[in-house]
Amino acid sequence: MDTAVSLVQTYLYANGYFTVTEYPIVENMPTGGARTLTDVDVLGVRFPGAGSISLNGETGGVEFEPDVELGCSEEVIDVIIAEVKEGAADLNRSALDPLVLRAAIGRVGRIKAELADELVDGLIRDGIAMHPFGIRMRLMVFGSKPPSHGHNAYSWLSHGHIHRWLRSKLDEHWDVVKTIQSKDPALGFMLLDEKAKRGEA
Repeated sequence: MDTAVSLVQTYLYANGYFTVTEYPIVENMPTGGARTLTDVDVLGVRFPGAGSISLNGETGGVEFEPDVELGCSEEVIDVIIAEVKEGAADLNRSALDPLVLRAAIGRVGRIKAELADELVDGLIRDGIAMHPFGIRMRLMVFGSKPPSHGHNAYSWLSHGHIHRWLRSKLDEHWDVVKTIQSKDPALGFMLLDEKAKRGEA
């Protein structure tokens, strides 16, 4: 997995999202066969109230409020369709392809064609669309620098912000978090780095 994608996945996971990374979008050709159009770097789904590293209660663990900059909703299910860049947070042209967006939306669940078209139009125009069943869908880009264009319909966050937020949560809850031996590449590295600095096992 790409390092930047891993960082974003860890961030979304800590904010309560279930994620799918590097999801391939395959097109069936009219003449037969298929081709890969692109892949979606991250798909995230969050239910209201989610957001923790592990469970509270008798099992211990830590739970915290999601990052306000991410704009999570406590009223509706939130679906994020995201690109991850190591440079400027610019959306690829293919990410605005209706075929790609329709396939990404379909990964969440089957939707009637006319409703899918309406949601796709909203995502392209506004960067956000509401499913009538109370599901908010958003286009996002995560990058190291701001978008190179002034006005964009989609929302974005920087890797620097993500790193600072994750570090603040590690510091705030270190007594509990230090017991985690994560197989997640980004979180695992951050935990090992902090243990090395503190001289703790």
